[in-house]
Amino acid sequence: MPVRRITVFSLFLLIALTTYQPLTAQTNYFVDGYHGGIYGHYPLWVTKFIADSLNMHKDWKVNLEIEPESWDTIQLKDPAGYAAIKKLIDDSSDNVAIEYVNPSYGQSYLYNISEESIIRQFQYGMHKLQQHFPAIKFTTYSSEEPCFTSALPGILKSLGFKYASLKNPNTCWGGYVKAYGGESLNWIGPDGTGILTVPRYTSEDLQRRSTWQTTAWNNSEAYINAAFKQGIQYPVGMCLQDAGWKNGRWLGNHKSALTQYTTWRNYFGLIENKKNIENWRLSQEDIQVSLVWGAQVLQRIAQEVRAVENKITMAEKAAALATLYAGVPYPEKEFDEAWRTLLLAQHHDCWIVPYNMHNGKTWAAHVKDWTNFTGSTANNIIQQSLQALTAGASNNDGQNVIAFNTTAINRHEIISVPLDDNSLVTGIEKDGNNVPSQIISNKDSSKTLLFKADVPALSYSSYSFIQATKQEPLTGASIIKNKAGDFVMESDLYKLIIDAQGGNIKQLIAKNLDNKNFVADDANDFNTLRGHFFNNGGYAASTHKPVKITIVENGPLQIKLQVEGTISGNNFIQTITITQGQKRIDAGLHIDYKKGIGIGEDYRQHGGYYSADRHKAFYNDSCKLLAAFPLNLKHQKLYKDAPLDVTESKLSNTFYNRWDSIKNNIVFNWVDVTDGDGNYGMALLSDHVTSYSHGENFPLALTIQYAGIGLWDRNYSISGPTDIHYALIPHRGKWNEAGLNNETIKWNQPVITASANAGKAVNDFIKSVDDGLAVTAMYYKGDDLYIRLVNNSSDEAKHHIRLNCYADELQFVELNDIITSTVQFKEKQKVNFECNIPLFGFKTVKLINARYQ
Repeated sequence: MPVRRITVFSLFLLIALTTYQPLTAQTNYFVDGYHGGIYGHYPLWVTKFIADSLNMHKDWKVNLEIEPESWDTIQLKDPAGYAAIKKLIDDSSDNVAIEYVNPSYGQSYLYNISEESIIRQFQYGMHKLQQHFPAIKFTTYSSEEPCFTSALPGILKSLGFKYASLKNPNTCWGGYVKAYGGESLNWIGPDGTGILTVPRYTSEDLQRRSTWQTTAWNNSEAYINAAFKQGIQYPVGMCLQDAGWKNGRWLGNHKSALTQYTTWRNYFGLIENKKNIENWRLSQEDIQVSLVWGAQVLQRIAQEVRAVENKITMAEKAAALATLYAGVPYPEKEFDEAWRTLLLAQHHDCWIVPYNMHNGKTWAAHVKDWTNFTGSTANNIIQQSLQALTAGASNNDGQNVIAFNTTAINRHEIISVPLDDNSLVTGIEKDGNNVPSQIISNKDSSKTLLFKADVPALSYSSYSFIQATKQEPLTGASIIKNKAGDFVMESDLYKLIIDAQGGNIKQLIAKNLDNKNFVADDANDFNTLRGHFFNNGGYAASTHKPVKITIVENGPLQIKLQVEGTISGNNFIQTITITQGQKRIDAGLHIDYKKGIGIGEDYRQHGGYYSADRHKAFYNDSCKLLAAFPLNLKHQKLYKDAPLDVTESKLSNTFYNRWDSIKNNIVFNWVDVTDGDGNYGMALLSDHVTSYSHGENFPLALTIQYAGIGLWDRNYSISGPTDIHYALIPHRGKWNEAGLNNETIKWNQPVITASANAGKAVNDFIKSVDDGLAVTAMYYKGDDLYIRLVNNSSDEAKHHIRLNCYADELQFVELNDIITSTVQFKEKQKVNFECNIPLFGFKTVKLINARYQ
C-alpha cells in the first residue's frame, strides 16, 4: 500500500468513529491485520506493538501480508519482537491469533506479470517464511491491494492453499473485483480448478465520497444489514492496515459486541461445509483494475520487467541443458538472487507509486537497478551455458554461429547475428550448403547478418560464416515506389501500401489469407498517432503534416521502412519491418518530446486533482496518445490474453473516466480482434503491459502516452524519449487456431545467436511434444531437474511427451513439491510419459537423477 495513505489515516479514523453504529443484528466478523514490509514500509516498533496488543486484547486476531524478506531485518534488529511474533505465527492450534494470508515475495498485482513470475512470487516467498517460521501454515490467500488474476485458483491450490478472498475494501486506489455473489462461492479458474472464496458481495458497494474503499472497510451498520438482507449468514468485513499505523485494533473501542475479529482460516471454518455453493468462472474482466496507463515512468517499468521475465526463464533453460548435457554445476544461488531482484521489481508499489522514495531512490529507480541486475546475471549465465554446451566440438577455426532455441517450438525463421565492424563475412552455410542471408549496415557502422535458421526445440544448431567474392542473387521481400508515389512493401506473406504523405498504411493485404485487405475501407489513419495535447493546441494527429519516408532495409530476407514526422510539434520516428516467412509484422516507435508537454484529458478543467473526486483524467484513454488500427472486420469481437488465460471481451467499449466505472482494458501480451464469424482476425502485440481502446465506433488502438496528473496529485511527466515496440499478426480463425500464444512466445524469446567453436548439435532435448504445450520453466533444485509444462492453446487434455534423456524416476509434483504420482523407467528407457493438462492448466515434472547417458 502506498506510503501516502498514512497522511490520510486520521481521516479514516474520524470517519470510523463518527459513522459506526452499534449493531442490533446477529454476530458478524471482521478480518483485521497488517500490510507492508521493509520495502512497502514497516517501522521496527510494529513487531512488538502487534505482539503486545494481541496479548492485551485476547479477542483480537491479525492477518498478515508482510513482505517475507522483512523478517531477515526484524530478526536482526528486533530479536525480542521477532521471537514474540514467531511464537504466534508458529502456533498450530485451531484458534490461532495470527494467519499469514499473502506470502508472495514482492506483493505483486499478479495480473501484470507472467504465470512463471506469479509462481515464483509464491514459491520464493513461502520458502523465505518457512525459514523463519518452520510451522507456518498457508491456508488462505488475501490481499489489501487488488492483487488478483483469473488463473489464481489453479496456482493457489497447487501451492496448498484451501481458500481465497476477493475483497480489498480499504485499498481500492488501483481497482477492485466486480461485486458478485454472497457469502461464499467456488472461484473457478480458466483451467477448471475451483477454490472456496469469499467474494466482494453483491451488497458490498463502493464507499461514498471515496476512491479507495468499499463499504466492507469498517463493518458499518449499513454494510452488515445489507449483507443480512442479501441472505448472508456470517457477514465479514476487512482491513489490512498499513504497517506503521498506530491504531491497533482497527475497529477500536467502538466495535460492536456482536462483531468478532477473526483470521480468514477460522472464518472459513464456519462456512466451508455449506452446500449448494455457486460456481463462478471469474473472467479477467471481472478484475476491474487500473493504473496510470501510458505514463512514461510506468511504461518503462513494464518494459524492464517484461524483458527480464523473458531473459531469466531463457537463462534457466540454457543452464539446465548445460548441466544435463555438459555436466556443469547449475548456478542455483545466482538464479535465486536474480529472481529475488525481479520479484521486488514486480512489487505493487513500483507500479502504483513509482515516484515515491525508498532508501533515497524512487521506486522507478529501484526497478531499473533490480532489472539490470537480473538481466545481467541471466545474460552471463546464457553465455556460459552456450560455451559449455558447444565445447569440444570445434571446427572452422571459430568461424561458427550457434543458434540456440529456449522454447518448446521447432523454429524455422530469419534470425540475426552481429558482425565485427571490419568483418569480411559475406554469408553463411550449414553442412557445406549456403543458407539464404542478408547483411545490414547499422547506423553505428556495425553490421548484422540475417539468415534463415532451423533450430530444434530446446536445442541449438551450428552454422559457419563464409567469405566469398560473389553470391548468387536472391529473390524475396522488397520495397518499391508505385506510380502514385506511395511505398509498397511486399514479402511472401504480405503486401503493404504506405501513404507517402501521411505515413499511414493504406492497405495491408495478407496473401495467404485470400488476399484480404485488413485496413478498413476509406481509413486514412491505420498505424498512425493521434491524441489530445492539452497545453499545446488540443487534438493532433501524425498525418496532419507531411512525413519523410526512408527505405532502411530492402530484402531479400527482411525489409524495413522508416517514417519520420511530427505531431503537435514533437518529432517521431516509426518503423515497419516485414520478414520473409514471418507472420508477425513488427513496428517500432520513437518520440522526442518538447519540454512540459501534456497529453490526455485536461485535468485542470475539473479544478485539478482531488483524491475523493471519482472523475480522474488519467482514466480517459480516448484523449491519450494512441496508435490506431481501423480494421476491415465486420461485427467485431475482441479477445485478450492474461497469465494462463484468454478472455473473450464482453465490453461494448473500453472507455471510462470515473473510479466507480473502471473497466479492465489491459493489454497483457496481446489483444485480438476478429470478425463476428471468426473467419479472420488481427492480433496486436505489445512489448509491455498497458491499456488498449476499442468500441463500436472506435477502432482498436494501443495506448502510447499520457502526461499529466495521476494518483496522489503526482505529475506523471515525460523525462526523455519514448521507445516502444508492437506488432501485428493477421490470421485466420480464432486466437487458438492462429497459434497466437506460440507467436507471442517466439516474440518474447527470440533465438539466441553467438559466435562459437562448435560443430553439429546432437542434443535435442525434446523428441516430441503435443501441439499447444509450452515449456515455461526448466531448472534444477539440487540434483533434480524440474520442467513446467503449460497447455496454452489445445482443447485436448491428454498429452504425450518424449525427452532425450534418462531418469531413475519421474514425479508429478505440485508447486509446493507434494508428489501426486510417479512414473518408473526401465534401465535404458528414455523419459517418455503421458499426462493430463487442460487448456490453461500446467503440470510440473520432477526428474530424479536426470542424465543424458
